[in-house]
Amino acid sequence: MTTAELPPHLSQQDVTRLLEARHDAPFDVLGPHKQGRKAWLTAIVPDAVSLTARVGRKTVDLPRIEGAVFGGPVPASKSPYRLTAAFSDGESWEFDDPYRFGPVLGEIDQYLIGEGTHNRLWQVLGAHVRNHEGADGTHFAVWAPNAVRVSVTGDFNQWDGRRHPMRRVGQTGVWELFIPGLGEGTLYKYEIAPQQGAPFSKADPVGFGAQHPPATASVVRDISGYGWKDDDWMAARAERNRRDQPISVYEVHLGSWRRTEGNRPLSYKELAVELVDYAKWMGFTHLEFMPVSEFPFDGSWGYQPVGMYAPTIRFGPPHEFRDLVEAAHQAGLGVLMDWVPGHFPSDAHGLATFDGTHLYEHSDPREGFHQDWNTLIYNYGRTEVRNYLVANAVYWLEEYHLDGLRVDAVASMLYRDYSRDDGAWVPNKDGGRENYEAIDFVRDMNIQAYGHVEGIMTVAEESTAFPGVTTPVDAGGLGFGFKWNMGWMNDTLRYIEKDPIYRSFDHHLMTFPIDYSFSENFILPISHDEVVHGKGSMIAKMPGNEWEKFANLRAYYGFMWGHPGKKLLFMGCEFGQWQEWNHDQSLDWDALHGGYQRGVQSLVRDLNHLYRDTPALYRRDCDPSGFRWIANNPENSTIAFSRLGEAGDAPVVVVCNFTPVERSRYRVGLPMPGHWSEVINTDAETYGGGNRVNADGVQSTPQEWDGQAQSAEIRLPPLSVVILRLDQ
Repeated sequence: MTTAELPPHLSQQDVTRLLEARHDAPFDVLGPHKQGRKAWLTAIVPDAVSLTARVGRKTVDLPRIEGAVFGGPVPASKSPYRLTAAFSDGESWEFDDPYRFGPVLGEIDQYLIGEGTHNRLWQVLGAHVRNHEGADGTHFAVWAPNAVRVSVTGDFNQWDGRRHPMRRVGQTGVWELFIPGLGEGTLYKYEIAPQQGAPFSKADPVGFGAQHPPATASVVRDISGYGWKDDDWMAARAERNRRDQPISVYEVHLGSWRRTEGNRPLSYKELAVELVDYAKWMGFTHLEFMPVSEFPFDGSWGYQPVGMYAPTIRFGPPHEFRDLVEAAHQAGLGVLMDWVPGHFPSDAHGLATFDGTHLYEHSDPREGFHQDWNTLIYNYGRTEVRNYLVANAVYWLEEYHLDGLRVDAVASMLYRDYSRDDGAWVPNKDGGRENYEAIDFVRDMNIQAYGHVEGIMTVAEESTAFPGVTTPVDAGGLGFGFKWNMGWMNDTLRYIEKDPIYRSFDHHLMTFPIDYSFSENFILPISHDEVVHGKGSMIAKMPGNEWEKFANLRAYYGFMWGHPGKKLLFMGCEFGQWQEWNHDQSLDWDALHGGYQRGVQSLVRDLNHLYRDTPALYRRDCDPSGFRWIANNPENSTIAFSRLGEAGDAPVVVVCNFTPVERSRYRVGLPMPGHWSEVINTDAETYGGGNRVNADGVQSTPQEWDGQAQSAEIRLPPLSVVILRLDQ
């Protein structure tokens, strides 16, 4: 029951809805409303015993209408007013009234949001520190079209959904509110009242910061005005990301690359020195970070994100993640990030049933639930959801200067029956298994990413034979720059894990992949997936005694760097640590005190530098004209092939021996006459081998061999790869 007169614009029903936090149009009743020559001011301030308004030089009491609702007439004035609430403990609080401010989102933004084409969605949704109508504060905006009421809650208002209800923005489904006085570091969530049931709280889908898990609030982060100093890199990176350039990627899980005493992960600032210096010294061209966007569970490694716009706070705030990216650029390293648009977890504070309905995900579990990962699948057919994801890709590339995105689990998006039994999936409109909406999304993402951000790359982790993954969209493809060659990885690992006595029966596992190596722009990946879940480390996969294991691994890496395709190696694999990767602990850097591990590390370093310095090894990585078979001998498990660059590039010959038998006078055909230097021998003493090398190289003779007009005899050590390069 009210204790004060109600103005014409405020009904008893309005008062009741305000008190019950069910009012869907708070600006219709709160704040100033003109009544003739005066204005009526209404505010809701729970726990206050009295409320006054200072308008110009006048202070006016606002009587209690009912409960926490106060209101009364005030002088009409163009000047801003301030409210002062008094409490029973004698304390008082003076503040600007959020309900005196006009909307922030303009008509163009509303139009683009409604159309689902706002490619810089993060600039209008989320929490933005700004000055609005002369006051400093934070503007909040969130898409929740089916909610009855949305409020901003936080530590600034005792997480009370009655205090800061938001306004609807046209027909967009977006709610917004500018709250003066809030800034960097503010904790907040959105309290959402659904059409049915009790209100609940959600983190911001476009939040730029988050609390450290297991806490779940969003954090206001001002991501403007960083002041990048990587102009030289940004201007030149398009050249470095081309398919005819050397690309060797070091994949890193930031939380376990190296830890300090006490098992603390390194911060972004520390990684900017230690990781960057190491990757540069090792000769890699790019770093690839496993997902950095905020995620609740460490054991997901980031592949179940809830904060798609927030760099994880585990290693520092957003500007320090930028410090890491900038340090990499200043060291000449590109930075890629694993990006996960294929699914999201069902955590209560995340996107699941965000406004009380299946907003981001499909309602039918046959379309909206991943059985393998217990996660939810985005509804790519909804324009706002697709806009959310496409804008997110552009966001990371623009705001954090990332040089590319490696898109996770593409196959799971492309096929409606992915990992599903018959009857457990919904066919497309033509009765087929292809997910047309996801395909359109992927194409749109690539169009927008390449169209808005110059010089970047996108990489698909796609495990099927879906056609045209790296074909441009305008030619009917998906539009990725590169694709992981999962077939090459699976076949060659199956081979190298076998005891050499059986390898002759499976020789095709090493040779068949070349038949499709130029069907896409491929990256050869030895990723984290190959050294977890009981698969063992790379060195543990190898057969034989300790020496043979390391010889096998060195030979495998020599073959990999000689083979067409860009390179990717997961951290720890570059020095052959014994234990399987564990995300809860550091890599076993102490292993480098042993000669064999240091030898593998030296080999990978030298392979990287050779690759970067030898155009024949990269110029035609994606072009069949850059590869020629020389010899395949299944019986002896030997392989030889040449790599060719452009005219004038010194050709390279790669000779592989995958048996523990030395071939001291192995004759190999050579594509050109001249002296050939041995630029890599994986059996070299410096790599931990037996030093059965061709120190002086070889001189070709006009003896036809292996279909070549020239040939030479070389010493081919057991379990080794020898790489020869023509002197010029």
